[in-house]
Amino acid sequence: MKAIGIILAGGNSVRMRELSNKRAISAMPVAGSYRAIDFSLSSMANSHVSKVAVLTQYNSRSLNEHLSSSKWWDFGRKKGGLYVFTPTITLDNSFWYRGTADALYQNINFLKMSHEPYVIISSGDCIFKMDFNKLVDYHIEKKADITIVCTRADEGTDITRFGVVTVDDDMRVTDFEEKPFFCREAEPLISAGIYVIRRRQLIELLEKAIEEERYDFVSDILIRYKDIKRICAYEHTDFWRNIASVDDYYRTNMDFLDRSVRDYFFREYPDVYSKIDDLPPAKFNSGSSVKNSLVSSGTIVNGTIENSVIFKEVYIGNNTTIKNSIILNDVRIGDNTYIENCIVESHDTVKPNSTYVGEPGKVRIVLENNERYSI
Repeated sequence: MKAIGIILAGGNSVRMRELSNKRAISAMPVAGSYRAIDFSLSSMANSHVSKVAVLTQYNSRSLNEHLSSSKWWDFGRKKGGLYVFTPTITLDNSFWYRGTADALYQNINFLKMSHEPYVIISSGDCIFKMDFNKLVDYHIEKKADITIVCTRADEGTDITRFGVVTVDDDMRVTDFEEKPFFCREAEPLISAGIYVIRRRQLIELLEKAIEEERYDFVSDILIRYKDIKRICAYEHTDFWRNIASVDDYYRTNMDFLDRSVRDYFFREYPDVYSKIDDLPPAKFNSGSSVKNSLVSSGTIVNGTIENSVIFKEVYIGNNTTIKNSIILNDVRIGDNTYIENCIVESHDTVKPNSTYVGEPGKVRIVLENNERYSI
């Protein structure tokens, strides 16, 4: 592959509420056994991008642990590999990443020491599969300076969270409005947070931006140069979700209850890879009932589960009912408990005889400050 990869995984979002208190969004559990960043890493690996850098910053401990071994994504090799970069204090710089462009600039040596002609930049909080070889070929065919991967927004999408892209008949970007208040189009073209750019040009644009104290890749490079550089759009028509809000995170996990979505990601080539835990299969004791749900390894079920996603090492007590909910890793749920329209944070202990019900259309986050791990 004639490109290196960079995954931006250092961001935080207040829209994630309590879920981002102890982890980066890119480390959010997805579909029972995966993390959000697995989907970007897997697309890089399956596209034979042999050299990938992950830029982390906010609450990066959980993410760094997940990335502690590169073998899971087949990046354990003599040439290339997986690199994890965090903000570093040097003689010339003592700042954290001040924006996406600054994050790239603070690791500009990674770009300068590479030899591949192109760079693929991807967000770590998006759920998708993509052949980046086709993307780079499209970029070359269009003779573009920068190519932006875009997708059609579904009806009802909160457009104020995305960049809305306008293109001409040749797919050249004529306008790029970041997080507009409203959009007249029913299904506008929005940026998917994935870009292709020539490596030397990226170095040049980053150096110029930082010299002028501009730190954001979208506003200070894409929007600023849209009339100067040839920026094209590449429309991604398959599944794509961004999980930077609680509602989107909830809906994305619920999407995996659809068999066609599961088959697309986990049965159709190419595969999605993740760090593997050595856990026993889920155990369903006598009297338990499970309908239209994902139940992950290491889980013990004694109660009733409907339309829910249960992550690893969860214990569900007797006479307990869970509906339309997400239970994250390592949760203990006591007997006679009722949970509906909720997300239960990892490592929680829900006491017996408890009831947690979220309002319709508004997911409730269950966060118990218990003393389970105290000495």
